[in-house]
Amino acid sequence: VIARVNGHALGGGCELALACDVRIAHEDAKLGQPEITLGIMPGGGATQRLPRLVGEGQAMRLILSGELVDAAEAERIGLVDEACGDDAFDERVDALAGSMAANAPVALEHAKRAVKAAGRMDLDSGVEYEAELFAQLFATADKDEGIDAFLEERDPEWQGR
Repeated sequence: VIARVNGHALGGGCELALACDVRIAHEDAKLGQPEITLGIMPGGGATQRLPRLVGEGQAMRLILSGELVDAAEAERIGLVDEACGDDAFDERVDALAGSMAANAPVALEHAKRAVKAAGRMDLDSGVEYEAELFAQLFATADKDEGIDAFLEERDPEWQGR
């Protein structure tokens, strides 16, 4: 899931972006968690997701101050993966979506599971889990199709199984 941040992503809007796999922001975007300025705090996952992306210190700064950051600062601290100007924004989002969609659905699902598990497992358990998922993919029709397509120098036709 790609967050395409164009404009302001504040509070719940920022939390929605935090829940995505990848975040690409327009250079004019503003992001932040301003809830504290209203006497409340983030309630849609920011206190958990933001530190995992930007570290505890940056998360504390953003959540406790309520300050907004522009796309360049968001990219610098890891809140967004890329910041693009008008000339490249839509093209970059579309290109990334296309490159992801061109891959085997089961492999994408397993890869996402493995990456998401990294935050809740120690390294040894995570590597073991990754190996299990990797082995499961060797029993899929998509693995066979991927290898055949590579050897035959053609695009694969994924079956999702």
